[in-house]
Amino acid sequence: MAKKQKKATSEQAPSKRQLSKWQRQMRIRRIVIIAAAVFMVGIASWVGYGLYQQRANNPLNQVVIDVNGVKSNMGYFINTLGIYVQNYISNYVNTYLSLYMQVYPNSTQQEITQQLTSQATSDLSQNANNISSTITSAVADDIINGDLLAQGAANLSITVTTAEINAALQQYGLNSTYQDIMKANLLQQKVQTYFGSQLPATMEQADVQVVLVESQGNATDIIGRVKGGGNFTALAANFSCNSSIEGDLGWLPRELVPNTLIANAAFNDTVGEISQPIYDENATKNIGYWLIEVTGKQGDAINASAMLLGSEAEAEQVKAQLAAGGNFSVLAEEHSQYAGNATGGELGLIKPGDMNSTAFDQVAFNLTLNKVSNPVKDTSVQTTGGYWLVNVVDRGDHALSDSVKQQLINNRYNDWMENLANKGIIKTYLDPSRMSYAMNQVLTGT
Repeated sequence: MAKKQKKATSEQAPSKRQLSKWQRQMRIRRIVIIAAAVFMVGIASWVGYGLYQQRANNPLNQVVIDVNGVKSNMGYFINTLGIYVQNYISNYVNTYLSLYMQVYPNSTQQEITQQLTSQATSDLSQNANNISSTITSAVADDIINGDLLAQGAANLSITVTTAEINAALQQYGLNSTYQDIMKANLLQQKVQTYFGSQLPATMEQADVQVVLVESQGNATDIIGRVKGGGNFTALAANFSCNSSIEGDLGWLPRELVPNTLIANAAFNDTVGEISQPIYDENATKNIGYWLIEVTGKQGDAINASAMLLGSEAEAEQVKAQLAAGGNFSVLAEEHSQYAGNATGGELGLIKPGDMNSTAFDQVAFNLTLNKVSNPVKDTSVQTTGGYWLVNVVDRGDHALSDSVKQQLINNRYNDWMENLANKGIIKTYLDPSRMSYAMNQVLTGT
């Protein structure tokens, strides 16, 4: 979520420090995604059209992408890049306009729009936050994917007519510049419809409920509570360490179950029973526990060492080893999941905010020197390793729900596209210098 912005009394533009680094990066990512989609839901790729006559001495006519013999030259790449850049700048302006209207109450909307347009153009020119590289790479990928889509669709005897393209352009209020994008969108829809027609009405499925917990002790606790009459999904909400895979997943075929470990339990365990705790070393948890030791203070800074553990139980075990004479650096090397574990957990001199963790700061900057903290729970970090519990509610041949059907269609479409890419002969000649040249051509309008 965006942080609340304070009104400024100065008419100077907010600096990059004033707009936090995290905030800027997250918003830029959102803009890139929107720009790459070119405003249209469901467009994953598009097809190049109208190859230019090759002239060896004109850089615009040099082939930059070749997909199974279908060539796209620099001129077409630049024209397409122009669409993406235009949409990026438009979205950049729309994203920041409201904020800047508050910061500059004496400026008109037109003046702020011009200022933001200039700023976005400057960022592209200087490749700030790699935004220019991201957009040019996205265009190249989409040209490749678009050509693969067109070729694969032709092999399935799937085509779209000019009348269909024009009708869709009119529906979305787009001009002919977007005709290739619209053509690809329609092709993709038809290919996905084809894959949908190949699905059976029913499939073997399991109705499952799942939860990922941080420790075996927590898993055992949940099992005991459910056997005592507790509600699995309610307990999952309280104990879950991964909200993206939590609670009632509903009826799913094996291929849509989140991972192999869950799938094996869902399709092999006894219906109506909760699985035994299933350890998953690769599971991602939105929680971790710090052990912190401060060895010195200099003003508002501290010299600290820390290790990040995956569960409270593990943190307690490691702290007990420290109390028994264990070496902090050695144990950090062995157990810590923090990036600094390569140096034995030594963080060096840090100030409040350096660790990007409020939980860490609240303890570390109030800790007695040379005393290891109790485990510090931190839900702003990620750690790996946890225990799955799977409750198999039912299993059998079951009708496909609309959402399951769409996920299966997407999987088949993505697999099909991946197969086309793996079997195809794809050549790209877009090195960094050519990408930079293309962006410069777009920005200068030459």
